[in-house]
Amino acid sequence: MLADERFHRYQLPDVKRDLLAGITVGIVALPLAMAFSIASGVKPEYGIYTTIIAGLIVALLGGSRFQIAGPTGAFIPILLAVVLQHGYEDLLIAGFLAGVLLVVMGLFKLGNLIKYMPRSVTIGFTSGIAVIIFTGQIANFFGLKGVEKKEAFHENILELFQRFHTVNSYSMLTAVIGLLLLIIIPKIVPRLPALLLALVIPTLISVLFYPDQVESIGSAFGGIPQGLPSLHFPEITSEKIIKLLPSAFVIAVLGGIESLLSAVVADGMTGKRHYSNRELIGQGVANLVTPLLGGIPATGAIARTATNIRSGAVSPLSGVFHSLFVLIILLVFAPFASYIPLASMAPILMVVAWNMSEQKSFMHILKLRSGDSLVLVTTFLLTVFVNLTVAVQVGLLLAMISFIKRMGNQLEVEKVLPDQHHGEQVSPHPVNAGRHCPQLSIYTIEGPLFFGAADRFERTLTRSIHHRPKVLLLRMRLVSLIDATGEAHLSTLVSDFQQQGGVVLISGIRKQPLEMLKKSGLYGKVGPEHFFPHTGMALRHGLTLINREKCSSCRHSAFRECKGWHKSRETNREIAVPD
Repeated sequence: MLADERFHRYQLPDVKRDLLAGITVGIVALPLAMAFSIASGVKPEYGIYTTIIAGLIVALLGGSRFQIAGPTGAFIPILLAVVLQHGYEDLLIAGFLAGVLLVVMGLFKLGNLIKYMPRSVTIGFTSGIAVIIFTGQIANFFGLKGVEKKEAFHENILELFQRFHTVNSYSMLTAVIGLLLLIIIPKIVPRLPALLLALVIPTLISVLFYPDQVESIGSAFGGIPQGLPSLHFPEITSEKIIKLLPSAFVIAVLGGIESLLSAVVADGMTGKRHYSNRELIGQGVANLVTPLLGGIPATGAIARTATNIRSGAVSPLSGVFHSLFVLIILLVFAPFASYIPLASMAPILMVVAWNMSEQKSFMHILKLRSGDSLVLVTTFLLTVFVNLTVAVQVGLLLAMISFIKRMGNQLEVEKVLPDQHHGEQVSPHPVNAGRHCPQLSIYTIEGPLFFGAADRFERTLTRSIHHRPKVLLLRMRLVSLIDATGEAHLSTLVSDFQQQGGVVLISGIRKQPLEMLKKSGLYGKVGPEHFFPHTGMALRHGLTLINREKCSSCRHSAFRECKGWHKSRETNREIAVPD
């Protein structure tokens, strides 16, 4: 997307609109940045750094003029797993590698491919992530003491049960106040920043009425420094790359999916058009730079992008102003952040988890009781009980198998004959009624002839033509494509049939299947003279190849010519069979 296009007809009043939108989004992004960082197992300031740096870079280099980037809830399980297994330093390396992968995806124009991620997989892992986020905040909501974060979901749940006797009533009161504010404010005064108020008001109440009774950012993390950190290059070795590459790949794919989904949402809200590959490159550069300043992986945030648009954003400057606003807040108000109770951040993340759970879509796919339902449940359970990496891999594999099975079932091979009662249109009804021609068989093939259906195609035809007719006519007008496996099975069928002295005719073949047969040499094996644009032409030719002496003793009357041939061997009328 060219710069002049993004700022086409940009005027001075638009700067004010972008500034107001940027401030509004900044107010929303600030509490989320800290909450997502804490939930990911790192210090809250790292989320703020990510919001500032990634938000600025994506606004300048991304493919959507309205995109707001930063830490998101979708990353929490994978980032927490990396931190627990390898530590914060390796998380920076994983984020850096993810940035490299995103840039490569963009350069190789893979942006459109990511859009084809099956919905059953995305809903499955998104719902699983929501469960992990929600349950991960129970300890802070109730102020439980001594809770250790584990890698396994069931271990974390067991830890909560074992520590539940340490409930802090002050923490629970703080969390309930924040939760009520998050529920009530959007309904009564939707223009007020509910997230910020749900953070500030419980903080003021805890400081004024029960100071030092609840765990805060200051007591847990030592407060938030004023200003950005200096550049730091993590130590990257070949061993660390190999170890962290699977996690980096999941971060890259997940980030690519979420950023492009966010861009699509923005397009729908504004009528504009984003550029997928440039968006991936912008996200990649952001994730390359952010770890060098201590930030965690970032992607486009759907909710914040939508807020940006609803707040009147006009250009990418709104994203720039959003980053600068958060930077100013960091420089001025960072010391006050140490008073924020962790209990006030718990309901924010719980509401985020509820909103991203996609419960309606989850139940809708589940009720289908199809292959998609199996993919959904499997991806969901693996996300919750194993990890996101395995869940995405297995979910995609199951989705592909399910798709191949469905596509394979779409291929139909049906024996047909001209129906003398319906204008000689070919159909299976005459065959079902017992009509048959021992010398000429006609089959209609419908659907894709690919590796998932090729074996079924060959077995069906081989079984159906066991009586070995002289001529085999294949109607292929409804074959949408042929791959190498499909061509190989068709070639085997043709070779076997020709070895028995038979002739194969093909009618109505489309461009792609015809080009495949020409490239493979099967076109020449069948013979160019045996390809016809219409069934009628192929059938007329086929009837000239059969032994008419046998027709005189045949009583099947498969074609209307048969009656004449029964009376006289000399009769040889032309027929006209519509395609």
